[in-house]
Amino acid sequence: MWGARPVFTFLTARALDSPESRPIQARSTITSVWEERWHPLREEWVIVAAHRQNRPWVGEVVDRPTRAVPPFDAGCTFCPGNTRVSGARNPDYTGVFVFDNDHPCVGPDAPLPAAAPSFYQQRPARGIARVVCYTPRHDLTLARMGLGGIDALLANWQEQYRDLAGRPGVEHVLVFENKGEVVGVSNPHPHGQVYATNFSFKTIATEAAASRRHHQETGRVLFQEVLAAERGDGRRIVAESGSAVAFVPYFARYAYEVYVAPLATHPSLAALSAGERLDLARVLQRVLVQYDNLWRLSFPYVLALHQAPTDGGDHGAFHFHIELHPPLRRPGLLKYLAGPEVGGGSFLADTSPEEKAAELRGQPERHYLQDEETGP
Repeated sequence: MWGARPVFTFLTARALDSPESRPIQARSTITSVWEERWHPLREEWVIVAAHRQNRPWVGEVVDRPTRAVPPFDAGCTFCPGNTRVSGARNPDYTGVFVFDNDHPCVGPDAPLPAAAPSFYQQRPARGIARVVCYTPRHDLTLARMGLGGIDALLANWQEQYRDLAGRPGVEHVLVFENKGEVVGVSNPHPHGQVYATNFSFKTIATEAAASRRHHQETGRVLFQEVLAAERGDGRRIVAESGSAVAFVPYFARYAYEVYVAPLATHPSLAALSAGERLDLARVLQRVLVQYDNLWRLSFPYVLALHQAPTDGGDHGAFHFHIELHPPLRRPGLLKYLAGPEVGGGSFLADTSPEEKAAELRGQPERHYLQDEETGP
């Protein structure tokens, strides 16, 4: 009925320990490998099916942005001197500028909600939400700010963490950036956000618990195990400088997912020395330039700082790092979350982490736009 079908090699991570798991030679010219790779920080399996990257696609694609972005936009609520939606006027700032979010998702005086029906639970979402403008230049991105600009931003994030983490009721400080229209950013001005909340976001809570449990059971730091495996293998390393490293993790979920981390274990960015911070800035810059150079476009991503909760718990084994999750798996083609992810709860990776790391590693260090215009 279906005609002749090729024979594929099936291999899952859960079967690797058995002699029967050795791959059988495929009897066709098409050979694919299905794997599950354990994500130790999220404590979940990631399905890797890299051959799916080249499957025929007639669905929606993302157009490359064509409009020019000016250095200053009179209609931008984040540009210097402009009025925000709250009525406040921005100062004529020249470096990093921070202000309380005009539309926060949490508030310091969140009222007690009405009683929840039946067995449901609820509590007020209290906290502080801030916006961090990276630069007064409306037309720049983090990738084009230069090493000094990135280091200055990291220093500001350190200050934000120190200020907010010690406040009563703050259990976690989440720093992140949503870059690009395809991830839903509401303003193209280079900026990120800081949430200081009375709870830990689930991914961080899971990571903290996994790190603590691993240390209790083995005496070793979980993320140090990851670093040792990645540096020992070497295929997924994309950049290194002094005390910092960047890599596509073995268990990557997105095609060009990258972790940027200090080699030493620190619970937060705030604990890094000036030298460690500069190394981290240098590696982060390299990764961001690699992204843009890959397809000669301003690469979209979600960037998040993974920092230990500030709830007073034992987080000595938590290893601060930055995670970048770009939504594109090919030029113009998004990684959609569909049946396996939304319906099944398991992430399906369409690419090989080893191949994607090699692509990034092969990009030039000089940003492609430097050949077209004078940078800042």
